[in-house]
Order: sequence, then structure tokens, then C-alpha cells
Amino acid sequence: MTDVVHLTQDLIRFKSMHSRPDEIQKCMAFMENFLTRHGLGYRRIDQNGFPTLLVLRPDGFAPVLLMSHVDVVDAPDDMFEPRVENGRLFGRGSIDDKYAAALSLVLAVELFQKLTARGKTQADLPCGLLISGDEEIGGHDGAQAALRHVRSDFAIALDGGHLGRVVVKEKGIVRLKLIARGKAAHGARPWLGENAIENLIADYFTIKRHFELTAPDHWHRTLNFSRIHAGKAVNQVPDYAEALFDIRFTENDDMDAVVRAIREEIRGEVEVVEREPLFKSDGSPYLDRLLAVAGHPEIGCEHGASDARFLSEFGIPGIVWGPNGDNSAHSAQEHVNIDSLLELQRILDEFLTGLL
Repeated sequence: MTDVVHLTQDLIRFKSMHSRPDEIQKCMAFMENFLTRHGLGYRRIDQNGFPTLLVLRPDGFAPVLLMSHVDVVDAPDDMFEPRVENGRLFGRGSIDDKYAAALSLVLAVELFQKLTARGKTQADLPCGLLISGDEEIGGHDGAQAALRHVRSDFAIALDGGHLGRVVVKEKGIVRLKLIARGKAAHGARPWLGENAIENLIADYFTIKRHFELTAPDHWHRTLNFSRIHAGKAVNQVPDYAEALFDIRFTENDDMDAVVRAIREEIRGEVEVVEREPLFKSDGSPYLDRLLAVAGHPEIGCEHGASDARFLSEFGIPGIVWGPNGDNSAHSAQEHVNIDSLLELQRILDEFLTGLL
């Protein structure tokens, strides 16, 4: 196993869940020590208790920015003990997204060593790093805040796709709260009341009609009924009910128009509680070069979201890419395929070395 696999294992051992903010801090300190040992300068940004590491040229520029994160979704303790089986590295964060932080660190150090061997400095580094600690809960205090301090020509968010597919589009997010009201009454005399749950269900089926699109690749807006809260007692007609919906949308959707139409058609109230932009990147000479080095993988899209969605805000073209993990992120069998990780390392090393 190479350094990137060992370093990924080291990072997996940190229980860097948001229920353990101390572990996120320890993981960041570990990476800071790694950078210091290898002579690379960095900047740490802390916003609302969330840390982010930036490795850039002294003037804040990175020709190519590698983005990753070390926060992970909750998992039992045994998932933070990495194990290697049948060519796969298992553990929480192995594919989402600690391999990426480890890979970024190793690539930056190796490139820095090549530069110093030629008598050059960090001012000539062809890549920069952004490693955040809040991607799993939105990324606003991590990547979005840190990107204000970065200038870059091209970004690679190592947080999706796979070796055979480079992602240039990810869906946006709208989260709606639906509120339905009724009239309370005793459960033995429901005819004296108006059931808010039944009103909410009727409104749900009205909303659902706006999301009946179908396509083989599902590249259209979707609706997930995520949560419902209603009722105070089993023998009472509820007078209030609310539900949350997770909507994912594409560049072909006008979500303002969809929300307006929903409000006109339902009895209840709709509130937009969260909205995140979609990620859509145009072409770049950097992408052309990377595709050539990688053997021309296909260009595709993802239904999920990542911190790449913040790139457009700062005018940075980019992609989402990564090794093969068999869609195991967030699962009990989360893993990264080691061969594909090492191949990704080879490709990115060749790509970035060519920029020296």
C-alpha cells in the first residue's frame, strides 16, 4: 500500500462526525501537523466553529484547486477502525471523503518536493487545497466561506463521480415545509372537527403532481416526502400538521414558478426553508487536458449535491470526480476500491506535474 492508503486509514480513525466536533478539530490538527512536517505553508479559517484548511501560493492563487472534506455522517465506533479486504478499504469516510483529503495532501507534498528539487518554492505550486469540515451539513461555513479567499482557474471537487465518469452537473436543492390546519375535536366525535393530517395528505397529492416527470436517467426534478409531524393525542382530531419535502431540481427547472403554482393550488401554507444552487460547469482547457490524461472518461451528472455548487458563485469552473466506491457512501459497508484510488492518484499526478 502507498502513502495515500495509509494516510486515508489514519484519517478514518478520527470520529469526525458533527456529533463529535472535538474529533473534527483533532483531524484538522493532524493534517496541519502533516503539512508542517513537509514544509508546506497553509492557512486555517475558522467560521462558526467549523475549520477549513487552505494550501495556496503566497498570493492566494491556485491554478488547480483540489476540494475535499473530512466531516462524515454518524456511524458506530467499529466503522472508524479501517480495514482492507479484497482490494477495498472499508471505514466511515473511506469514499466520502477522507480518501480525497489524504490524496490531496500527498499530491501537494510530492509536487512541492519536485519543485524544491528544482530550486523553486510554494509560489510555483500548480495546485491548491481546500479541506473543509462541514460539507455534510451544508458547507456554508467551510467551502463557501473559504472560497472568498481563493483565486483559481479550475477546481476538482474530489467528492463524487468515478474513474469512468467526470461529473459536470449536480442537482440543486429546495426544501419545503407544508403546513395544514384543521379544527380540534374529541376523537370520538370526528364529525365535529377537521382533521389537519387529512388536509395535509390532500395537499401532498396536489404537490406530487408537479413531480411526475420520468426519464431513464432521472435527470428531472424529484420530490421526497421526508418528515411529518402532527397530532397531540390519539383521541383528538389534530388541528395542525406539518411536513418537510426534499426537492432536487435541474437546470431545466424554474423552481420559483413551481413553488408559486403549488401555493395557488393547495389549501395549506408552503414555506421554502432551504435553497441550494445547482452545480453546472462549462468547459475549460484544464478539463480538456485532464480528460486526455485520464483516457477520456465520459462526462455525466449526479443527483446529489456537493460543495462544488459554490464554485459558480466565485466564477471558478470545475468538475466533481473521484475513485470507485460502488455507491457505498453513508452505508454500513462504505469503502473505496484501492486500485481505482491509486489510478486516480497516478492520473492527477501526471496532470498536475504537467503544469509545472
